[in-house]
Amino acid sequence: MKLLGISGTIIGAKTSIVVQKVLEEAKKYQPHLEVELLDLRDYDVQFCDGRNPSSYNDDTKKVLEAIHSADFYIIGTPIFQGSLSGPLKNLFDLINPKDFRNKVMGFVATGGTYQHYLVIENQLKPIAGFFRAFVAPGYVYVNNDHFNKENEIIDSEVQSRISALAKEVVFMQEALKSSEEKFVGVVQ
Repeated sequence: MKLLGISGTIIGAKTSIVVQKVLEEAKKYQPHLEVELLDLRDYDVQFCDGRNPSSYNDDTKKVLEAIHSADFYIIGTPIFQGSLSGPLKNLFDLINPKDFRNKVMGFVATGGTYQHYLVIENQLKPIAGFFRAFVAPGYVYVNNDHFNKENEIIDSEVQSRISALAKEVVFMQEALKSSEEKFVGVVQ
C-alpha cells in the first residue's frame, strides 16, 4: 500500500513538515507501508485550463501520475485568506475524479492563527465528498505557535493528533482493502 503525502503549497516549509510527520508516524504504525511526500514546491505544475492532461508539462504529468498510483493520502495546505492554497485548488482541478474515488484521505492545515482550523471542515472535506473519497474523521491543524524558530513542532497535543491521524488513515485503508477483497465489485 502506498500512502502519498501532498504538501499543497509552493512557499514555506511548515505544511510540508507536518505532512512528513504524519507519513513518518504512519510508517512507524505500519512498517510495510510505502510512503512518499509530494511537495508542490518541487514541481512546476501548470495552471488547469481544461486541456487533456497528456498535453501538460512533464512536472504536471509526474504529479498527476503520483496521485493516480497512490492508494491513500495525507493532504496538507496552508490557510491563506481563510481558504486553502491556490496551488492545492489548482491540483484538485487537474485531477481526474476517478483517481480519488473510494480512497482514504486525511487532512492537515497550517495557519498563522487559531481561527482557520475550520477550513478543513468547511472546504477540504466537501471537496473530498465531491471526489467520493473516504475522509478520516480526525485532522491536524497547526498554527505558528506550535513551531519553534527551527520549524520543529513543539506542541505535544499537536504531536498526539499527528499520531492519531496517521493511525486513522492506515486503519481505514486496511479496513477498506480488506472489505474490497471480500466484496469485489461492491465498492465500485
